[in-house]
Amino acid sequence: MPEKHPSLTTTFGERAKSASHPLTDYLFRLMELKSSNLCLSADVHTARELLSLADKAGPSIVVLKTHYDLISGWDYNPQAGTGAKLAALARKHGFLIFEDRKFVDIGKTVQMQYTAGTARIIDWAHIVNANIDAGKDMVRAMAEAAAKWKERINYEVKTSVTVGTPVSDQFDDGDNGDDPDRLDPREQYNGFTRDSRDVDARKGSIVSITTVTQSFESVDSPRLSKTNNEGDDIVFPGIEEAPSDRGLLLLAQMSTKGCLMTKEYTQACVEAARENKEFVMGYVSQESLNTAPDDNFIHITPGCKLPPEGEEENGHLEGDGLGQQYNTPAKLICIKGVDVVIVGRGIILAGDPPSEAERYRKKAWKAYLSRVA
Repeated sequence: MPEKHPSLTTTFGERAKSASHPLTDYLFRLMELKSSNLCLSADVHTARELLSLADKAGPSIVVLKTHYDLISGWDYNPQAGTGAKLAALARKHGFLIFEDRKFVDIGKTVQMQYTAGTARIIDWAHIVNANIDAGKDMVRAMAEAAAKWKERINYEVKTSVTVGTPVSDQFDDGDNGDDPDRLDPREQYNGFTRDSRDVDARKGSIVSITTVTQSFESVDSPRLSKTNNEGDDIVFPGIEEAPSDRGLLLLAQMSTKGCLMTKEYTQACVEAARENKEFVMGYVSQESLNTAPDDNFIHITPGCKLPPEGEEENGHLEGDGLGQQYNTPAKLICIKGVDVVIVGRGIILAGDPPSEAERYRKKAWKAYLSRVA
């Protein structure tokens, strides 16, 4: 029997010390702090449902997975919209936001989809994922976009406004020099050129001048979108705010029946991850892909489900009839070697979603403790 990879037997706290990505380091430490390796797939229908679910289940999870484009009523306002409100809940309860966008396109297009458009995903989502069918260069393109974004958000614009009353010298009627094309300052008013006689007639009515100046100052807080709502600056106790770095998960394997992702494709994901450690945190996969001695990538896995309370935990689990296949937390974490399990309908459709989220948290964490024991 081959020897287990060190990442399978090392605690999250120890793995944090050698993590190559700041968000991976943060997530490992957050998992230890909350005793949780649970991701909630919040595939609800409205923004109100999304925010309510994130608030109620937030104490049990370390990652919230979203699909912003299936949410009705998503508010795109960068300061007060849905993304900003999710960011405040992430700070309050201690979880990262993972937008399950599955980017796949040429590099330039992906850069714009990631950083611009109506959603501006990069502003509020700590983590996104990508299908690299378009080629490994797409990963590099996204990494470059994230680096440029981080450079910009490390500064914020400070605006100062001064108001003063003009003195008579400011309206001296001296000539404009020898240049016939030079415009007399008196002939400009709010950006429009006025006839000089009109300006003369208005001089007595000008009572103040407003001057607006802008400067860039460094920002100490790495937080995502900032709002003015009371309480939005609350940070989960025991850990600092998440870093402003952005991270990528490569979609290496899927949990659907008949998935067309080949072994060659999965291996290309592994190579792309190793070539872009400053941006790639790990994988969405069905098993651990850490094989090289220094591999320390995180694995986040969908298709996790528990039988109803009281039934055999490792009994047979039916799929959803649409291709989705399920595994228990124990099988995924202990046998497959993944780190974070993703649960959606198993929690959302429960009679008491927060309580069910806590049941999944306990089962997944118990499986992790068993693996590293």
